[in-house]
Amino acid sequence: MADIAQRFTQNPILSPKDLSPSRDGLEIVCLLNPGVFMFEGKIWLLIRVAERPEQTAGIISFPILKKHGIEILAIEENDPYLNATDPRVINYKGADYLTTLSHLRLVCSDDGVHFYQPAGYPLLQGEGEDETFGIEDCRVSLIDKTYYLTFTSVSAHGVGVGLRTTKDWKRFEKHGMIIPPHNKDCAIFEERINGKFYALHRPSSVALGGNYIWLAESPDGIHWGKHKCIIKTRPNHWDSARVGAGAAPIKTASGWLEVYHGANGKHQYCLGAFLMDLNDPSKVLARTEEPIMVPTADYELHGFFGEVVFTNGHIVNGDELTIYYGAADEFVCGAKFSIQEILDALVFYH
Repeated sequence: MADIAQRFTQNPILSPKDLSPSRDGLEIVCLLNPGVFMFEGKIWLLIRVAERPEQTAGIISFPILKKHGIEILAIEENDPYLNATDPRVINYKGADYLTTLSHLRLVCSDDGVHFYQPAGYPLLQGEGEDETFGIEDCRVSLIDKTYYLTFTSVSAHGVGVGLRTTKDWKRFEKHGMIIPPHNKDCAIFEERINGKFYALHRPSSVALGGNYIWLAESPDGIHWGKHKCIIKTRPNHWDSARVGAGAAPIKTASGWLEVYHGANGKHQYCLGAFLMDLNDPSKVLARTEEPIMVPTADYELHGFFGEVVFTNGHIVNGDELTIYYGAADEFVCGAKFSIQEILDALVFYH
């Protein structure tokens, strides 16, 4: 497999020990793939922070959000109604629960490598019945001086796409769930095309169809329709089991370039790319045959859930693309790419 990523020598740039839990009694288990944006001359990450109660021997405990705040559920490990074989999801008495509760946290940097948590900015936490298991994996798009935050809303109802908007990162307007379950990996284009908003998203299929990338359009960035499937999984490839969008597509002279993640049947996650027509992004022009980034570093192979590189945030500076990514579902890392080199790796359709 090809790998053209130039990883930061400082990786991982953030680990769970680098941030403090949101409240006493919780521990940070994972830092995951952040949304990325520029604001007030700095590079900012909106990190998914996954927390759980401090664990005690013989007991599995996990948090859920209630109206009054976080509630802790504790179950004995030998309970016959408990299935805890997956580190991410447990099943108890027929109901699924996440082992961790995720919120979104802001950190910023002057150099793009050393990040700190600034004072005066709120944590973004789940609110309401559609976010009782937390909010995850935020993409950030800047359109007309407004930041659009699309994230995964998780609850017993399922997994859907939530939206909040802000101009100053201190006050947020909540728009609820814009795409219902089961859906995630929503990235809004940072420019209108022929007067319309466009977004990539990923419905999840349990039987008929598959986990494919779709395109949607909107008159206002809130109400979405005209959904079209544009990227499918490929049998016997590195992206055979599921595919999903990364961050907002990058506008190039050749078309809209999208870096996406793909996984195979062994749950190994790599990054690839595809290219959409500038005036009609429903037309996919080209796609990489091989991945452009493969989990190979130790911090990508070993962690909370190993063999994973996963991105939903980047910074573009001319030909230089700086991708911030989650490694092994535990660490935040960075890597640089040449946009032209990614374009050169594309295989165009005939």
